[in-house]
Amino acid sequence: MRRSAPTVDAVRMRTEFTFELPRGYVDESGTVHREGAMRLATAKDELIPLQDVRVRENPPYLSVVLLARVITRLGAVPQVHDGVVESMFASDLAFLQDFYRQINAEGHTLATVACPSCAESFEVDLAGSRLGES
Repeated sequence: MRRSAPTVDAVRMRTEFTFELPRGYVDESGTVHREGAMRLATAKDELIPLQDVRVRENPPYLSVVLLARVITRLGAVPQVHDGVVESMFASDLAFLQDFYRQINAEGHTLATVACPSCAESFEVDLAGSRLGES
């Protein structure tokens, strides 16, 4: 029996995930940008920032440079760069760091949670719709 090779659709992988910032990035005109997208990081994304002088002098700056490389969209901001990430509120930076870890280290955005009333466990997609939406 002859087997056919899998089609492109059968092996397509999700490489970009949407998010909504808790507070939002406020641009120079005062516009708040909350919705965005982040792509999976490549080895190059993680290696290139290590050569950056700012990262060598201040290792915590790595997350700023790394996030600027993998955030593909943020509201109507024309380009997400280091300066945009630097200007974010600390809570949004922490959210993006956790989101980065979730999609890159664990390979998915599913989290198991428990209902506070009945203690039943279920999964939620952190990259999907807001709670309560279907």
